[in-house]
Amino acid sequence: DHGCDWSSDVCSSDLTRMTAFALVYTLHVLAALIWVGGMFFAWMVLRPAAGVALEGPARLKLWVQVFPRFFLWVWVAVLVLPITGVGMIHLQFAGFELAPRYVQVMMGLYVVMVALFIRIQALQLPELRRAVVAEQWPEGAAVLARIRRLVGINLIVGLVLVAVAATRFGF
Repeated sequence: DHGCDWSSDVCSSDLTRMTAFALVYTLHVLAALIWVGGMFFAWMVLRPAAGVALEGPARLKLWVQVFPRFFLWVWVAVLVLPITGVGMIHLQFAGFELAPRYVQVMMGLYVVMVALFIRIQALQLPELRRAVVAEQWPEGAAVLARIRRLVGINLIVGLVLVAVAATRFGF
């Protein structure tokens, strides 16, 4: 029983905080996993397979269908990550000023990832859609190449962020 009277407010408060942290942490990890894992799958598996199996127009049509479906889940992650991140900061460190440097690095990398994602969704995806609808395949291929480059950069940033989170390097 660890010398704890489970009916006391102290033990029940500690248990509540631990349970709350576990829930918030789990949601945080799942959101990051969906976003970074989805980019890894798209970059390392789907992109090369689509390049081999599909001709240019069909490949562009595929991506026009894939991106909105994936981006819906990225938006969920974009919302869940800061909410759960702030929750963990308050549950574990009692505020931003007491959070270790690796947490601040993670927040900065998150901002970079969101900026790249918004650039893809707001600027590049509509351009890709227009090119596919107009059957302007060379233009669509050029847009897809820009998206691929931005997703690749975002994947690298995401993997670095995951490494920072896993190692909790002290900076």
